[in-house]
Amino acid sequence: MEQKNRERAEAWLRYADDIGLGPFYTARTIQSAPQLAAAEISSSSSNPASVLAAEGRAPEPAIAAKPVSAPVVVSPVKVPPVTVLPVFAPTLFDERIEGDTLERIRADIGPNCTRCKLHKGRTKIVFGVGNPKADLVFVGEGPGRDEDAQGEPFVGRAGKLLTQMIEAMGLRREDVYIANVVKCRPPENRLPEKDEIETCSPFLMRQLAVIQPKVICCLGSCSSQTLLQTTQGISRFRGEWFDFRGSKLIATYHPAYLLRNPAAKSEVWKDLQKVMAVLGLKPKRR
Repeated sequence: MEQKNRERAEAWLRYADDIGLGPFYTARTIQSAPQLAAAEISSSSSNPASVLAAEGRAPEPAIAAKPVSAPVVVSPVKVPPVTVLPVFAPTLFDERIEGDTLERIRADIGPNCTRCKLHKGRTKIVFGVGNPKADLVFVGEGPGRDEDAQGEPFVGRAGKLLTQMIEAMGLRREDVYIANVVKCRPPENRLPEKDEIETCSPFLMRQLAVIQPKVICCLGSCSSQTLLQTTQGISRFRGEWFDFRGSKLIATYHPAYLLRNPAAKSEVWKDLQKVMAVLGLKPKRR
């Protein structure tokens, strides 16, 4: 090969090697990642301009490398913790009536109350029953069929289970006070509606103000949501303690729910044990 052609070939091979196309004069083998990286570093240190000058060609303008954008770091979404209900704000029913009594409240309701639509299907007004100076008050949602017929709260199947719960705590039914949010039976034992609760619950508030119990135990969602002024489901705050106008309040499942879900009885017993601890009670010996 002539000297001139040889020089041009060598220059071309060096250029090809500089841009990563060589070598052409050795057997190609698969290079590992570290070897490839070393080759790239070596190539970047060569000067292609000198090769082009040897060939008599002007170097092409360098193409600016496209900047590599930094990876986007996605911060995890912070989920706020579930907040248990706040301390109660004043309501329309906070005003106490001087010298109020359970007898006066019953008289104010009257035997023929027509304040809400529940009066249309009721048989008897179910006011409340028990010790007027009780340390413990149970509050349900409203009368059922048996309660509507007898005029006394919690006397049906759910009432019998409540009596068993009270006796398991070492108390008798006459030791506590039992009342409902509404005093008349909702049709087909449905939950009381908002307007019915707003109309009737002030009488319950007056009952609680007169009795001034140490503990109020709400049975089910309706009574607990009414007293706690919340729309949260009872499972969100069941078994937690709240201050309620000088009393301690706790919510648990309704006895009617336990009849449908016997497995929940153990959870209710845990809640009742908390009540017993506050009242200094010991469970009844079997």
